[in-house]
Amino acid sequence: MPLNRRKFLERSAAAGAGAAIAGSAAAPAAAAGVREQGPGRGPKRYSFTVMGTTDLHGNVFNWDYFTDREFDDKAHNDVGLAKISTLVDRVRAERGRGNTLLIDAGDTIQGTQLSYYYAKVDPITARRGPVHPMAQAMNAIGYDAAALGNHEFNYGIPVLRKFEEQCDFPLLGANALDAKTLRPAFAPYSMHRLRTPHGRDVRVAVLGLTNPGIAIWDKQNVGGRMVFPGLEEQAAKWVPRLRSMGADVVIVSAHSGSSGTSSYGDQLPYVENAAGLVAEQVPGIDAILVGHAHTEIAEHFVTNKETGAQVVLSEPLKWGQRLTLFDFDLVWGRGRWTVERVGAQVLNSNAVDEDPRIVGLLGDEHRKVVAYVNQVIGTSVAAMTTAEAAWRDEPIIDLINHVQTETVRAALAGGEYGALPVLSQASCFSRTAAIPAGEVTIRDAAGLYVFENTLEARLLTGAQLKDYLEFSARYFVRTAPGAPVDTAQLTNAGGTPDYNYDAVSGLVYDIDISRPAGSRIVDLTFEGAPVDPAARFVLAVNNYRASGGGNFPHVAGAPQLWANSEEIRNTIIGWVQAEGTIDPAAFASVGWRLTREGVPVF
Repeated sequence: MPLNRRKFLERSAAAGAGAAIAGSAAAPAAAAGVREQGPGRGPKRYSFTVMGTTDLHGNVFNWDYFTDREFDDKAHNDVGLAKISTLVDRVRAERGRGNTLLIDAGDTIQGTQLSYYYAKVDPITARRGPVHPMAQAMNAIGYDAAALGNHEFNYGIPVLRKFEEQCDFPLLGANALDAKTLRPAFAPYSMHRLRTPHGRDVRVAVLGLTNPGIAIWDKQNVGGRMVFPGLEEQAAKWVPRLRSMGADVVIVSAHSGSSGTSSYGDQLPYVENAAGLVAEQVPGIDAILVGHAHTEIAEHFVTNKETGAQVVLSEPLKWGQRLTLFDFDLVWGRGRWTVERVGAQVLNSNAVDEDPRIVGLLGDEHRKVVAYVNQVIGTSVAAMTTAEAAWRDEPIIDLINHVQTETVRAALAGGEYGALPVLSQASCFSRTAAIPAGEVTIRDAAGLYVFENTLEARLLTGAQLKDYLEFSARYFVRTAPGAPVDTAQLTNAGGTPDYNYDAVSGLVYDIDISRPAGSRIVDLTFEGAPVDPAARFVLAVNNYRASGGGNFPHVAGAPQLWANSEEIRNTIIGWVQAEGTIDPAAFASVGWRLTREGVPVF
């Protein structure tokens, strides 16, 4: 599908002309928006609130489609736009709808079986296809703008363009450029006018920035079609323009964390988590809605190096668990509005009920997806769980590796690389995934692989695999021999997420956690013999890792022998359907274990 430059120009021109006007059809601003000391006693003042969400990942309802029950976690968080809608209504009632805006920082259409269903099973791109549930919900709630997230590109540009068409608000991406023209492929910004009681509108610009990592993580969807330069570079280009166009307030909605780090190393010259750098380096920004990192930042101030101004950052927790509120106090002087004070806070969605309007609007879609995920596709001889898979070699992870190994081996059979040994990597994406004994449903199998990753085959040497495993093993906290081992404190060293710890099947090895990271892999063998550093192996690997996700060594630059576009999740589902029965005895083995000076930890 073309990048639809004409549509962008029409929408961008309208936005730049102030067509996206919040509150323009509403009554004059409520009293809550006025901060005035009285006639002749002080300057005119006005207050307004910008609400923000991020990383919604297809969550409309407080429901976990992988467990088929209401969502819950240890902190008793709730999720979903139906909850967010209730919070938004309350804020609008308190502050006056004309004194509020509602924006999002990306990763909207991927993450739940609800969003997957309407991208793949009953796709919105079909002729006379359905309207995406996230578009329906966000339109009903009344979003004013949303930045593009990296996961917006997972299903390809046609699905994203159809979603864009179905939204009543612009999808923003100032650094999502057409590869040929280097012009924005989506609207870079939207401009909003807030009416005040003083006859002087406040003009609020929202600049959308997305993640440069899209060029790596979704190369198969965007390669040759779109490029994604750095956030700081594009913010420096657009913020002065927005100010020259009359913006009184500039807000950045950035699908980029605030840490200044990257998971793709030096594969791109841009920083993945650059929101803090944007605040620090680009003058003229008042607030940044942060996304991508899945962390909660209620309020964080960054000092701009050039002006000394304080820029407030806030990141609401993922999946609709929190709603950010940026509260702005403005003062009129010298013919313009200026920001006198801005602060941020987050509201917890578990404090409210779901909005019955949203529940009623999408109840049919929800029931359809529940029926889909509960289809029985096979049986299992034994129950398996990921509860201890972060520190033990468990059969449930072996299942993923077995399916991947068989798939790649079959794909390479009879070819140049068909005789090489096939290894496989897999991660514990969720510590609550399980395959029950007895009937196995789509949601059971899909719960093993919650991401839309696809499968590739890469060629690596024994020495490169050793480096790969050493990098993976830094996931464990260094623990001295004889010291007590607390599994709650054993993993995620240095903030490494579970999805960046890989177990590799086909090899046998120990991980000595008493040693420093980088020298932990002990007794690495293949078929009973030490691994030859020069030997060649095929690694079945997901496209995220193969594209540099997690910054694992060697794999991104390794020769690609094979790749397909089928999600690994669906490959697992298809394997279960074909086999009929899952029997761990056919594939489970202990290939790795944690040790300290040769003594097993468990």
